[in-house]
Amino acid sequence: MINWPDAASRSRALYDRGLKVLPGGITRTLPWQEPFPVYAARGEGAYVIDVDGTRRLDLLNNFASLIHGHAHPAVVEAVRRQVGNGSAFTLPTEQEVALAETICGRAESFEQVRFCNSGSEAVMSAIKAARAITGRPKIVKAEGVYHGAYDYAEVSLDSSPANWGNDPNSIGYSKGVPKGVTDDVIVIPFNDVEASERVIRANAGDIAAVLLDAAPSYLGFVQISKPFIAMIERVTREIGAVLILDEVITFRSHTGGAQTLLGVNPDLTTLAKIIGGGFPVGAVAGRREFMRIYDHREGKPGLPWSGTFTANPVTMTAGKVTLDLLDHAAIDRLNQLGDRLIDGVNAAFAKSSFPGQVTGFGSSFMIFGHTRSVSDYRSGYSTPEETRRVAALQHALTIEGFHIARTGKGFLSTPMTEADIDRFIDAVSRVVDAGLEM
Repeated sequence: MINWPDAASRSRALYDRGLKVLPGGITRTLPWQEPFPVYAARGEGAYVIDVDGTRRLDLLNNFASLIHGHAHPAVVEAVRRQVGNGSAFTLPTEQEVALAETICGRAESFEQVRFCNSGSEAVMSAIKAARAITGRPKIVKAEGVYHGAYDYAEVSLDSSPANWGNDPNSIGYSKGVPKGVTDDVIVIPFNDVEASERVIRANAGDIAAVLLDAAPSYLGFVQISKPFIAMIERVTREIGAVLILDEVITFRSHTGGAQTLLGVNPDLTTLAKIIGGGFPVGAVAGRREFMRIYDHREGKPGLPWSGTFTANPVTMTAGKVTLDLLDHAAIDRLNQLGDRLIDGVNAAFAKSSFPGQVTGFGSSFMIFGHTRSVSDYRSGYSTPEETRRVAALQHALTIEGFHIARTGKGFLSTPMTEADIDRFIDAVSRVVDAGLEM
């Protein structure tokens, strides 16, 4: 069998075709890896099969959106029935009401929901809502934390020692970001109570919202500390700002999300990923007093928000089935598998003297190419050599039959077994014992 990265593979042929019609040959940059990406043909439960027939344990699951893995029979059957009745309508449907009811039943702060089509859109909408509610322009976000592809949300996503400053500077992520964007984003150090409160209070009169993730993926899923979130909740109330919690990924950690598990009390929450059951989705959920900004019944609302495929019945159907299957027992089992993976891989690293570690939260994990304690962006920041170390490990694991991100991230799915996790741990051990070519 021809396997990646053989130059005669079908993945290579598809990449060469893609180069002619797509910038860089691909549409999504995150799945990229040298010398060309693996192309998927189909998925079966916990596994993805590429176009050359190689079967790999999928530890990425479309970057956390497939919590029940690929082609779950209940989801497939429900979607098949819905597509037969229509895939999208101008009219509202019962399916959007049903999914909204399910979501609102999961967390105390979820009194109403507004759907959209991605996590990036959800964050964009929540920021716009906060500005409409408060009449203020600025948002606060933590350094190095990802909140989707939106100029404001991307500020200081990849700042470096060369530009990050003492108190975090506001650094545009992509070329061409207007100065007005960086002027309206205040960046704070994650989990630093004293410094963050000082920075927020210095800008109190201009702040519309504080946007936070309770366990940011780019920080290795390090949890928000209780003193830090207590300060954020207290200060946002005192200055009249909106607290937005990004649960696009962390909602998988508990039936009521990280906010229920960790005791966070947001005004608005952004959701996506698993609530769509493998289809494009996003949502803003929150308390009624904040969600009324979307209400049209008295004329033009404070925040008009719509979209051609928003709340389409296929996504709503898949999301409802997915959440119904995702009960306490399923999440507890998945989180236990996450603990098993983290403990096992860290033990393999220690045994081989590999200079790395795994951190995680629930069923999400990240491999670092260093052993420094991670509490925020700067403590987790990797040197070029450390980054190459993780990429080399990912490359080797792809050949071994395992699919993780080249950044070291992974997300488990309910079809996975203890045997699957143990096979991954054994593969990591073999690879690091043999040494990595960087």
